[in-house]
Amino acid sequence: MIQLKELEVWFITGSQHLYGEKTLKQVAANSQAITQALNDRDEISIRVVFKPVLTSPDAILDLCLEANRSPQCIGLIMWMHTFSPAKMWISGLNVLKKPFVHLHTQFNRDIPWSTIDMNYMNLNQSAHGDREFGFICSRMRLARKVIVGFWQDPDVLDRLDTWMRAASAWHDAQGAKIARLGDNMREVAVTEGDKVGAQMQLGYSVNGYSLGNLTTYIRAISEAEVDRLVAEYDTQYNVANPLRSHGPKRASLREAARIELGLRAFLDAGDFKAFTNTFENLEGLAQLPGIAVQRLMADGYGFGAEGDWKTAALVRAMKVMSAGLDGGTSFMEDYTYHLEPSAMKVLGAHMLEICASLASEQPSLEIHPLSIGDKEDPVRLVFNVPPGPGINASILDLGNRFRMLGNQVDVVAPAEPAPHLPVARAVWIPRPDLKRAAAAWILAGGPHHTCFSQAVTAEHLEDFSEMAGLEFLLIDDNTTLPQFKKELRWNEVYYHAAYGF
Repeated sequence: MIQLKELEVWFITGSQHLYGEKTLKQVAANSQAITQALNDRDEISIRVVFKPVLTSPDAILDLCLEANRSPQCIGLIMWMHTFSPAKMWISGLNVLKKPFVHLHTQFNRDIPWSTIDMNYMNLNQSAHGDREFGFICSRMRLARKVIVGFWQDPDVLDRLDTWMRAASAWHDAQGAKIARLGDNMREVAVTEGDKVGAQMQLGYSVNGYSLGNLTTYIRAISEAEVDRLVAEYDTQYNVANPLRSHGPKRASLREAARIELGLRAFLDAGDFKAFTNTFENLEGLAQLPGIAVQRLMADGYGFGAEGDWKTAALVRAMKVMSAGLDGGTSFMEDYTYHLEPSAMKVLGAHMLEICASLASEQPSLEIHPLSIGDKEDPVRLVFNVPPGPGINASILDLGNRFRMLGNQVDVVAPAEPAPHLPVARAVWIPRPDLKRAAAAWILAGGPHHTCFSQAVTAEHLEDFSEMAGLEFLLIDDNTTLPQFKKELRWNEVYYHAAYGF
């Protein structure tokens, strides 16, 4: 569903006519060589496209307008091979709508001490040419990422691909449609928010649909379609005895398959990239969608429970960022704690809807009572999440701005089996520890719903936040509560001064 190689990042090189045509030809050749080398590297997930060297204000303006119009271009890599007078860039940067990364590099890694002369110096001027470009970007208050280092270094390639993935998520959000099936869970505050403000700032639209819109699609699903999907379930998962072909709950499995097929058809027909539902509005459904949501997320859809459209949009964005990477990404919730003083942990889960991309083993397909929602027992996939580093992230609406909040965590194996826990689950230790992480999260207003990922990093989220104009706060090994409180207060002053209440 998510194909990053269909997208493009344009490689833009700045220079000027002062150095003559021979130098400009060499600048172009070097830029083309870098472009080709980036495309040849497995670390780079987006196709890089060379564009002619820019040497005049008109050429720069035309290029920026062309980038704005291109449906494939998700952003630009900017590099000043020589000195490029920055006043030339003002008109173009004023109209540019796509994000850009400033790559502060040099074509040759080492200084050729035995042969270096003024010709070499005139050609290889990134050391001060990029500073000139950096000044005009700062003078114009333009958000961007700056990556410093030799363009072949693994660290540079990794940071460049991270930015590209964030840019692809930003591109994906522009014009994206999110469906709310039913409304928000009643009386809940944090899942509400300014949908108009989100569309203005983040690019996606959120609209509500009744369960009748969905059930129309569900009723249209044929028995043959259900047969095929149930057969797929039988081969992909460890099916619990009650759900097997002659089990007493086989009809519930067939109903779950019918819901999945109908939900897929609804989302496909509406060209939706994310959706929400709520257990308080199940009119026309026999059971709350469980396996349907889990499998749809595994295919790249964003999801938020209880009408949580901000988390649904973030899950989709993080699915795009993580496409093709090792590790899963899912809707998540901090559900309950283990508060043993020397081993404090979080049990992350939800009622049903944890994405199977996180599974450490073949999931078990089970049916259990839900105890809320007043419907039939729902079918769901049950599994553990494998140990390793991860991150939890949320977006919250503070009234005058949206805030992205992240917490780095370390997933650990459950201390004991939990044979009666009928949900997919992850156990993690938050960084720097549960006490400080939870206090910082609560002080920042962090929601109880999150997007959890073992593929996306804090740098992906920071890059995305920069593009989207989001406040970004990270809780990690270096977090102290006194400093975190100061950061919250400083940010409040900054955003009041910059944007008002």
